[in-house]
Amino acid sequence: MQFRTGKPIAVAILACLSALVVNPAGSQAVKSGAPPVRESRIDLFAGYSYLHPQDSSISNFYYQPLTKGTLLSVTGYFNRYLGVQAEGGLHPSGPNDCVYTAQGGPIARYQINRWVPFVHVLGGGAKVGGPQLQSCVWGYGITAGTGVDYILPYFHDHFAVRPIQADYNYNHVDHGPLLIPGGYVGGLTEMNAYRLSAGIVYRIGDMTPSVAASLSCIATPGSVFAGEPVTVTSSAIGLNPKRKINYFWTSTGGKITGAGETVQVGTDGLAGGSYTVSGRVSQGTKAHQQATCSAQFQVKIIEPPTITCSANPSSVHPGESSTITSVGVSPQNRPLTYSFSTSAGMISGQANIATLNSAGAVPGDITVTCNVIDDKGQMASARTAVTIVPNPPAPVPVSRPLCSIDFNRDPKRPARVNNEAKGCLDDVALTLQREADSKLVMIGNAAPGETAALAAERASNAKLYLTQEKGIDSSRVNLRTGSAGTKSVSNLLVPTGASADAAGTEPVIEDSISHHGQAYGKTKLGAPTKRKRK
Repeated sequence: MQFRTGKPIAVAILACLSALVVNPAGSQAVKSGAPPVRESRIDLFAGYSYLHPQDSSISNFYYQPLTKGTLLSVTGYFNRYLGVQAEGGLHPSGPNDCVYTAQGGPIARYQINRWVPFVHVLGGGAKVGGPQLQSCVWGYGITAGTGVDYILPYFHDHFAVRPIQADYNYNHVDHGPLLIPGGYVGGLTEMNAYRLSAGIVYRIGDMTPSVAASLSCIATPGSVFAGEPVTVTSSAIGLNPKRKINYFWTSTGGKITGAGETVQVGTDGLAGGSYTVSGRVSQGTKAHQQATCSAQFQVKIIEPPTITCSANPSSVHPGESSTITSVGVSPQNRPLTYSFSTSAGMISGQANIATLNSAGAVPGDITVTCNVIDDKGQMASARTAVTIVPNPPAPVPVSRPLCSIDFNRDPKRPARVNNEAKGCLDDVALTLQREADSKLVMIGNAAPGETAALAAERASNAKLYLTQEKGIDSSRVNLRTGSAGTKSVSNLLVPTGASADAAGTEPVIEDSISHHGQAYGKTKLGAPTKRKRK
């Protein structure tokens, strides 16, 4: 029986296959940044195979399609592109024939992400049965074709699907001489066929050039004080993010907490200096699957504060106060607390300013100490001195002259106190009233040719005006005669404790004074004052 199949079916299949091979990546976008898919060393394929003889016959008896077949192959690659393949085709039975192949030859591939198109040319043995019950005998055959695999994104890229493999298959088998009596049992098979296959590929090994893993890490902040945390962040390159990545961390100082690509380092109790954190990443035992990194951080020494101390004013009298000012500086701007102490007196204040009260302190230097302490317990002190100066001694009272009275205007009454003289005496009275503890010395003087009695009378008349008209206590006024040689009365104010500067004068015995006429004119009552001469 003849069975023929037109070529358009094969052409259509090959056209579809060519589209896949030419642009296999067009059916799936490549994820940006995805790691490269490994390229296998050995591929094991098993799948279904359909063999369709094309216009092949013995004595016009045509071979029929073999729809139940299996195709097995083992492929080993020398590099990323070229390899050798051993393939076996099993088509055990058809309507009246069988086809077995055992062939090998070169293969070439070009992997594009997960798509792997390939072409191969194979040659070897072919065992074929005839369409008229010729027995299956061995001959030789040639296979050439192409196909494409899709690597599944599971099982670490070990499995791929081969959606199609299309081959041209030529088989040459000599069945022996034709035996016409009893039927055809011999003849020559020259089979041209196309074969379509599909199945599963198991991929072994890795031809992809190994990219060495690298690990970088950084410590932030890079400089801290003891007790402040440090964060170490790492970044690994060249590892498969879909597989587990193991991180290991060590440090030359401090306690590491956390795991994975980011950890923290506690710096409690660390001395000042430089420390190193080392990291290691691993995704396998091979060298290119491991990497290390290191990061440094600095522990700064918390320097103690400094302080200055000053007093204003620096000298005071007993009982007076001085302002104490302290200025503390922390190199690391730590919080500061101030306190004060003193060797004498009392001190109190707030923040960095205090007041020293020197009450009760004896003259001499008082030492004030200014203290400052930071939040880490580090202290500093400074001192300043306040000098207690003794109070100055009370000024020694001295006598001082007041205004003088002139008796030159009235020659007829040379001892009488006139109005001009009263003006002076009014001022003297006011001074005595203001300085109630002072006394007055009135010194009468006489011109040449005049008597001492006249000088005494002049002083007495002036006193009478003060006591009778101005209410000055007579006990506060002392009369003396002087030797100025003028017709006058000098007034000398003598404060308590002062001595009268009355050198060259003589005391007056007031009871012995003789008055001539009015002492000073009319009194307030209008009656003249008269005294009889003794």
